[in-house]
Amino acid sequence: MMSFTSIAELVALAEEMGQPIADVVWQWETERSASQPEAIWREMASRLAVMQQAAAQGLIQREKSFSGLVGGDAYRLATTNSFIGPVVMRAAANAIAVSEVNANMGKIVACPTAGSCGIVPGAILAIAEHLQCGDDKLVRALFTAAGIGEVIAANATVSGAVGGCQAECGAAAAMAAAAVVEMLGGTPRQSSHALALALKNLLGLVCDPVAGLVEVPCVKRNGFAAVHALTAAQMALAGVESIIPADEVIDAMNRIGAELPCSLKETSEGGLAKTATGIEITERLSKPN
Repeated sequence: MMSFTSIAELVALAEEMGQPIADVVWQWETERSASQPEAIWREMASRLAVMQQAAAQGLIQREKSFSGLVGGDAYRLATTNSFIGPVVMRAAANAIAVSEVNANMGKIVACPTAGSCGIVPGAILAIAEHLQCGDDKLVRALFTAAGIGEVIAANATVSGAVGGCQAECGAAAAMAAAAVVEMLGGTPRQSSHALALALKNLLGLVCDPVAGLVEVPCVKRNGFAAVHALTAAQMALAGVESIIPADEVIDAMNRIGAELPCSLKETSEGGLAKTATGIEITERLSKPN
């Protein structure tokens, strides 16, 4: 049975089989779950449909969340003249849109977590729009992202409560960067460099949600991380390589997460949550109506 425990092994498998990472992960999941390939494909396609629906809903939704802290920013961004280019703007808007739907208790795909749910769909849906491609390429992109996320979760963590936001938004940006490379015709090795570039430049990112809600700074952070993933993918496709291999970056992320104090790991006891404004918001939202 096919197996991989590291990015290096995943890339080696793809190169030996002469297939993209997406197809390797699809076959691996088929074997691992003892399912039919078509069933695994349909399951992933159903996840894609949820992501597409969340992005579409978020781009037109103007309602604030129950707390009143977020809402309407995706619409604002998507309907404003862009000076940063349509693909970058759309990736940021998509990511914020999905995150705003999450903040409004809508249906999203935790990818890899709810707090980072906008980054992968934000990036790949923007590239799909740019390429004007169909859903098959997007489903394959999700298999690529899933394979990267599997390795990160197995060797480190994707939990903000364990590793800080680097483990959530960092992991999601790495997954998105690798997927975008394959969507644009890059090699498995270029995908590994893209994910390494994306993750290592978010190392140390703390998880400091204001009032304990996955809203501030989480929603807008998803928009930034989606653009971050595109930058990493563009660098890798241009031949820029990470000096530190992907697996070593993942290991570094895990060690940094262990060294972070608990106040910066989703406890709302540090960082932005303890600014004057963060404390005021927390106290206001804690009062009974």
